[in-house]
Amino acid sequence: MPKAGIIYNDVKPIAQRVATELSDKLIAAGWDVCMTTGVGGMLGYSNPESPVCHTPIEGLTPPGFDSEMKLAFVLGGDGTVLAAARLVAPSGIPMLSLNTGHMGFLTEAYLNQLPQALEKVLAGEYEVEERAMLVVKVLRGEGVLWEALCLNEMVLHREPLTCMCHFEIAVGRHAPVDIAADGVIVSTPTGSTAYSLSAGGPVVTPGVPVLQLVPICPHSLASRALVFPDSEPVTVYPAGATRLVMVVDGNGGCYVFPEDKVYLERSPYSAKFVRLQPPEFFRILREKLGWGLPHIAKPTSVELP
Repeated sequence: MPKAGIIYNDVKPIAQRVATELSDKLIAAGWDVCMTTGVGGMLGYSNPESPVCHTPIEGLTPPGFDSEMKLAFVLGGDGTVLAAARLVAPSGIPMLSLNTGHMGFLTEAYLNQLPQALEKVLAGEYEVEERAMLVVKVLRGEGVLWEALCLNEMVLHREPLTCMCHFEIAVGRHAPVDIAADGVIVSTPTGSTAYSLSAGGPVVTPGVPVLQLVPICPHSLASRALVFPDSEPVTVYPAGATRLVMVVDGNGGCYVFPEDKVYLERSPYSAKFVRLQPPEFFRILREKLGWGLPHIAKPTSVELP
C-alpha cells in the first residue's frame, strides 16, 4: 500500500478542509495517509530570558513520516512550505506544494488544480527536483546552543534593527572580513529570490552549487553581495558588545551574544519538490516577480501564460 503525507496550515480553514477531502480521496484510492500541521516545523522565537528555543534537526520529523512515504502534500503558502521542508527533509520525502497563500513562490500548483495534480500523482507522472539546504548552528565554545535546517536564508541583525552592527565573517579557510551593516544574510539559491533579493543580492538559479553573503544596508561602498561555492562553510562572529537576533527562513531563531558564533554549512539533507511539469525557473520569475516582461506594455505582451 503506497503511503502519503499531508501537511497543512491549520490557521487557514480552506487548507484544513482540503486536507480532509484529500485524505479521503487518497484512502479511497488505496493509499495509507498520515496528516499533520506545519506547526511542528516552526522554529519558535526565543526571548532575552530564554535565548535558546529549538528542537534538534532530526527531532522535528512527525510520527509516520519516514523514508517509505512516497510524497507529502503541503497545503499552505511559502511559510508552510518552509516549515514542511524542515519536517520531511531528514527522511528524504518529496513535497507537492499547493498554494493557499499569496505569493506562493515555492508552491507547485493552486487549489483549483488539485484534481489534475492528484491524477498525475496517482499515475506517477511527475519529477522530483532537489534544492540545497543549510545547517545553521549557534555555538558557544564547542557547545551547540541552537541548530536548524534552512531552505531560504539566515539573517543576523540587531534588535530593534535601527543601528549598525559589526561582524567578522570567515568563508571557508579564507581570511575573515569585517563588515559594518544593519545586518547580514547568508542565502541559498532558493533564498536568492527572497530577502536577499530585496537587499540587493543577485538571483541565482536553483541548480548552481553556491551560497551568497549579502550585507543589509552596508556602511561601505565596497561591501557588496558575495557569491561563493556551497562547499565553503561560513562562520559569523558578532564584533559588537550587544546581543543580536538571528532569524532563519523568516520564521524564528534565537539571540546571539558577543561570546557566540554562527556556523553555516550545506546540509546533507535536501528539500525535494514534486514537479508536475519540467522545472522552468525563468517562468516562475516571470509569473511571480515580473522578470523579463517587456518594459513597454502592449495588449498582447502583458498577459502571463
